[in-house]
Formats: sequence, structure tokens, C-alpha cells
Amino acid sequence: MREEDVEVAIKVVVVGNGAVGKSSMIQRYCKGIFTKDYKKTIGVDFLERQISINGEDIRLMLWDTAGQEEFDAITKAYYRGAQACAIVFSTVDRDSFDSIETWKSKVEVECGNIPMVLVQNKIDLIDEAVVKPDEAESLAKKLRLKFYRTSVKEDLNVNDVFQYLSDRYLDILHNTEVEQPTTNQKSVAGLFSTGATQPGQPPNNNSKPTSQQGGTGEIITLKPNKQRTHGKKSKLASCSILG
Repeated sequence: MREEDVEVAIKVVVVGNGAVGKSSMIQRYCKGIFTKDYKKTIGVDFLERQISINGEDIRLMLWDTAGQEEFDAITKAYYRGAQACAIVFSTVDRDSFDSIETWKSKVEVECGNIPMVLVQNKIDLIDEAVVKPDEAESLAKKLRLKFYRTSVKEDLNVNDVFQYLSDRYLDILHNTEVEQPTTNQKSVAGLFSTGATQPGQPPNNNSKPTSQQGGTGEIITLKPNKQRTHGKKSKLASCSILG
């Protein structure tokens, strides 16, 4: 199989309290648009974007999860199989900042120690800030997370967030391939396949945990899957939405 026939797919979950800008961030990144109107996400939403990193085709699948507690039972199921995560809080919402560690724990319960990033959104409203700059920086250091300040409205640093997560995952992917050569796999990009044993399911002996040392501490990741694609793929970003 030719290398150019292989496409890497990365499932990224975006979590955080409601109204912090998760949906707007994904819309901005995938579609290049921004709307001021707030519409609560019910359960989960999904967008994807095709990118190229160092000549390698990457399909980012961005899962927008509801931040309200009543949707926890729904959204937690969609964390499974995620290979990266952005935890978002708002400059003007103290509760969203205080909930960061809870969100991190929720994702880790379902996904283990995947690459994560901490995002402070709405920095265009810095004059109304209820979170001090040193507080956010200290929390990022405590949690050993890369920290970005973004403004979805002004399109500031949004691309950097997803570029970082893609780079971190690719580092893990390539290191895993060196240590454990991949065999032919028929599963699709590991969307929901984590290799972990779920209640009532037999263990998956085809995926073995691999420990790598990353920039945010020790990352425990499962050998990822690749998806075969046929024909010539476009290098332009493309988006689609799952209703």
C-alpha cells in the first residue's frame, strides 16, 4: 500500500461549560464563520476538516459536546475513542474556569491520558474578565497542559489550538509505529475503538497500550488505526456536519 493512500483521522472532543464558545470555535475553525447568537448544543454535534501537515493528509473530526450537566449521560459516550481534547473556559465566566479539573477528569475516565490543551476563550472581553491571567497560567501548569488564549470572534489563536493537538497526536502515532509496526486493520480510523474493554464486551487483543513521554507528561495511548482512502484527495479544507 502506498503511503499517499493512507489518511490519518484524529477524533478531537471539545469540552467545557455551556456558553464558553465551544460550538463557535469549531464553526470558526471548520467553516471560517462566527455568529454572536448563542444556541445551546443538545447532546453532541460534529464537524470535520481536512488538513495537511508536512505533506501528510489529516482528517480532524471535531466533536462539540453539550456543557450542561443534564447531558452528561449522552456526551460521555462520545468521549470514547477520542485521541485529543480541548478543554475550554470563558474569560467572563468564573464557573467555567472552576470546572476545568472536573472536565479533565471526565475525559480521562473515558479516554485515558490523551493529548489535551487548556483554552481561555473570549479574550476580546478582557476588560470584563473574572479570571486573572496568573490564575489561568497556574492552573495550566498544575494540570501540565498547554495553554492558549483565544478569541473566536476575532479569529485569534483558534488554528493554533488544533494545530498543536494534531502535532501532538502525530508525534505519538509515529513513535508508536516505530515501536509496534502496524498490521492491516479494517476498522475505520478508530472513531469509537479505544481498545479498552467496555462492560459486557470481550477484551480487544489487537490494540495494545503504548507509553510515550510527551510535552504534558506521560501519555498513555493505544496504537491508533489508519483509514484507507482511494483516489486523489484534495488538499483544501472541507467540512461536513452530522445532524
